[in-house]
Amino acid sequence: MDIHAPAAEAEAEILDAIEKWLARDVRPHVLRLDHADEYPQQMVEQMKALGLFGATIPQEYGGLGLSATTYAKIVEKIAETWMSLTGIFNSHLIMAACVARMGTPEQKAYWLPKFASGEIRGGLALTEPDAGTDLQAIRTRARREGDHYVVNGTKTWISNGIHGSCFALLVKTDPEAEPRHKGMSMFLAEKGPGFRVSRKLEKLGYKGIDSAELVFEDYRIPADRLIGGVEGRGLQAALSGLELGRINIAARGCGIASAALKDSVRYSQIRRTMGKPICEHQAIQLKLGEMATRLQAARLLTYDAARAYDAGERCDMEAGMAKYFASEAAVENSLEAMRIHGGYGYSKEYHIERYFRDAPLMCIGEGTNEIQRIIIARQLIARNPA
Repeated sequence: MDIHAPAAEAEAEILDAIEKWLARDVRPHVLRLDHADEYPQQMVEQMKALGLFGATIPQEYGGLGLSATTYAKIVEKIAETWMSLTGIFNSHLIMAACVARMGTPEQKAYWLPKFASGEIRGGLALTEPDAGTDLQAIRTRARREGDHYVVNGTKTWISNGIHGSCFALLVKTDPEAEPRHKGMSMFLAEKGPGFRVSRKLEKLGYKGIDSAELVFEDYRIPADRLIGGVEGRGLQAALSGLELGRINIAARGCGIASAALKDSVRYSQIRRTMGKPICEHQAIQLKLGEMATRLQAARLLTYDAARAYDAGERCDMEAGMAKYFASEAAVENSLEAMRIHGGYGYSKEYHIERYFRDAPLMCIGEGTNEIQRIIIARQLIARNPA
């Protein structure tokens, strides 16, 4: 693809390439890989070739430099086929966004080309056993010793934890700081002595991608891996990356909601009861009408958040709205699709039960939907003072 072509032309070209790849190399294998919870190594190599690990990384560092809007469309298209694949590059690109937005010139020049090519792949190491939504409650500690930091702590539910090699690691460099966020820093942590994967975490859905617990025991990390080169900016780095992550989650929600709708429209024209296709029954028509409207509203909210991100505007409210609504749309559409398909929707021979298992994660990942509503309300008040 020609990444220097006009924006609309380049977008159409990459979306066409993604669709051909999905039809040829992904769709025929999804059920087998998902049911076996098998890491899709061959697909990962294909995603490297497509440039997906550098999708939003600037072209000057070897990435595709795609807008968040185009990225959201790519994510939706892939999630419509197999949502798990989008998590393999989403967490990786959030790590890259932390470096692109907050890193030193030297860090950008060294790390971003390696991230863009997929030579180094990884993700975001934020969550801990006792700290998820409240990131300021993390306990992982980094203590300065000369030109290194020594890290001790545990991270959990880390995407790409087994197959990734580098992670944007959020730690406390000053546990006594007040407010707490001033004592938080973020490092680029590569696997090595003192950094181990303790276990793979089993999940209801989101199969294929590895979610793991990471343990740091006197793990020594060079001081030049401190993102931005200054302590106390870790939470800011994490939140800046999570805006893109929430747009990704919203797009994933759209993908699942779209797949559930498409499968339901198709099945409703084939399945017959009482002498006619079930799509002619009013009860089914009501469901399809709600599913289609829900999907379109989710898409518009997702594109609105992506537009704000591309414009460099603060978009935590917009991304929160999109993530909240689209993830709920995925859950509701997947359940309605199961009702429309009846017993077949509950069968592992069809994709519907997979949508139903995958969708709830979108309501939890990158900040729960409960916290999204609080973010929306607080921003609404801040932007509209009395």
